[in-house]
Amino acid sequence: MASDPIDDAAVLNALFGNSPAGLFVLDSEGRVTRYNPSGRGVRNLAAEDILGHDAEDFAPGFQPGELRALMDEVFASGMPLRRRLLRGLSPSDPHRTLAVEVSLFPLPDSPDSAPGLVGVVEDVTERQASADRLAVLSRVHSSVGSTLDVRTTADELVRALVPAFADGASVDLLDDGPASGPLTSGVPLRRISFAPAHIVTARKEGDSRPFPFPTPYTQALNDTEARIVPVTPDAPWLAADPVMFEPLLRENVHSMIVVPLRLRDSVLGLLTLYRHRTDPFEESDLDVARQAAATAAAHLDNARSYRHEHTVASTLQRKLQPSTTPRLSAVETAHMYLPESAGGDWYDVIPLSGTRVALVVGDVAGHGIEAAATMGQLRIALRTLALQDLETDELLTHLDEVASQLAGPSDAYVATCAVTVYNPVSRRCAMVRAGHPAPVVIDPAGSPIHVDVPLGPPLGAGGGRVFTPAVVDLPAGTLLAHYTNGLLGAHAQDPAAARRRLAQTLASPARPLRELSDDAVYRMAPSRDDDAVLLLARTHTLAKENVADWTLPAEPSVVSTARRLVDQQLAVWHLDGAAYTTGLIVSELVTNAIRYGSGPVQLRLIHDSGRLLTEVTDANSTSPHLRHARESDEGGRGLYIVMRLSTRWGVRHSHHDKTIWSEQRLGGEPDEAAGFEAFDVAEVEELS
Repeated sequence: MASDPIDDAAVLNALFGNSPAGLFVLDSEGRVTRYNPSGRGVRNLAAEDILGHDAEDFAPGFQPGELRALMDEVFASGMPLRRRLLRGLSPSDPHRTLAVEVSLFPLPDSPDSAPGLVGVVEDVTERQASADRLAVLSRVHSSVGSTLDVRTTADELVRALVPAFADGASVDLLDDGPASGPLTSGVPLRRISFAPAHIVTARKEGDSRPFPFPTPYTQALNDTEARIVPVTPDAPWLAADPVMFEPLLRENVHSMIVVPLRLRDSVLGLLTLYRHRTDPFEESDLDVARQAAATAAAHLDNARSYRHEHTVASTLQRKLQPSTTPRLSAVETAHMYLPESAGGDWYDVIPLSGTRVALVVGDVAGHGIEAAATMGQLRIALRTLALQDLETDELLTHLDEVASQLAGPSDAYVATCAVTVYNPVSRRCAMVRAGHPAPVVIDPAGSPIHVDVPLGPPLGAGGGRVFTPAVVDLPAGTLLAHYTNGLLGAHAQDPAAARRRLAQTLASPARPLRELSDDAVYRMAPSRDDDAVLLLARTHTLAKENVADWTLPAEPSVVSTARRLVDQQLAVWHLDGAAYTTGLIVSELVTNAIRYGSGPVQLRLIHDSGRLLTEVTDANSTSPHLRHARESDEGGRGLYIVMRLSTRWGVRHSHHDKTIWSEQRLGGEPDEAAGFEAFDVAEVEELS
């Protein structure tokens, strides 16, 4: 037997009388003609406040016009609208924020009724709050820690939480780094980041001081526990510092969370969250704050550790760089050094024998303390090798051997380097490079000079190690620009274009070098993620009247001739007081060249800035050895005499000959830094 048909009116009455969802029938003007009194949000409202009223009249907490726009959309399209999320204050409880999903269905037109809508409103506040909390945590995980900068990390945390989770937030960190908790109330914290300003302006960014005691801040530091704190005008802790907490009351902050930024057993600082527009914090919000703080603490600790290592590495790197660049007759120099990443970039200006100078720029692979230490080792090794007066290709060959000893098993290479040796007497310049950009060369008129410097392998790369120098004669006033890749900045992807841009920047070589160096920084926009070095050198030529050259036959009789020529030249230079000492040096060096060398002997005197240089060159490449002769020996004291009479002395080799040189200081004591004793002329006479 078939059952009786169900009464449609009974079904509707059951729904409108008992459904927990909000049900509304709306006419063509959007007024309510029927509703469900048991629906959330309207349970405590009288029927006369709803029936005949526009939906926005009894739901003023929602965005004005938002509901009307949805109804107009359905009326215009005739199509249903489903599960549109809206947020606003509850009509029956203005202190509670609702999240609702609204669905609207058009009623079919009929001759007996005007068009209308059926609205279904479902309260999804709790579900949406959970989704919002997950979204906040997802935002924290994805956006916090993008850099290793403490301030940036704190700013990212604040942006991830405001306004999505809190109306305001602040991050305060211990000045001295993480400390084992619990902490005393007197420990100072520095404000690193906050937003928005009008809530927390009483404690400005950069302020470092203890929080007032006793307050929720000091309690959280003391027990290292997160807490929700109601903010009311009569809260007793506000009296600890009325000036500091005045913005909270002024902005009607009603709830806050104070959570320690903890990492294992250490405390880094505090994260404080504030609400004044949205609902007070709940226990579920406290879990979100704890997780956000834990994530941020790990990134902040990494950033602090990086900053500490960066500071140590930068300090070490600066200590290992030249304290000052020497003033030389060969070149005028200026440098720019930007230690942005505390890597291993370095530069050096090394005075060499015969008024020559070595200009060096290098770049160690990697960053941090290890790179800075490696840089220091390579710089000292290179300076030591350069002072041995090696040819430029031999210098890099030996430096490559040192780098190979420093290389780790997984290192592709240790460093790159470019070396230029300039001689102001001959104006000859030798350039060599190991995996490094060649210097930019600008002539005195401002035009670039192309010098093809063969590219050798990076230092410590292994394999075939061939370093071939380029040798070129340069006019006085030529500008040499050595640099590291960090200088190129945004132009690094096109090194050729970057070199042209640098050459254009330096195209006024007569300008002061410091101005040119600054212009290069401004125009090249160096990388913020890499160190940058720029070493500028303007070449000079030693005046011809300050250099005297003679070529002498390899015969014993020319020793006296050499002394006579030297005496005459020193008289021209008004250095008669140095004649006797210089004559002894010349006698010993020329005698040594005749006895042990081959071919003609070349003698050169150079008068340069308070010093007198003597050079004797012969065609024998064998190095002389300093001997300490016994009293019974008739010879063997020549170089010892030269050593005692000289401020410095040494041997310089080329591929074809060798030069023994001596340097004397004029008008003062010998150079103490060179490590030579003052000489006694009487003692030297006795030895000779």
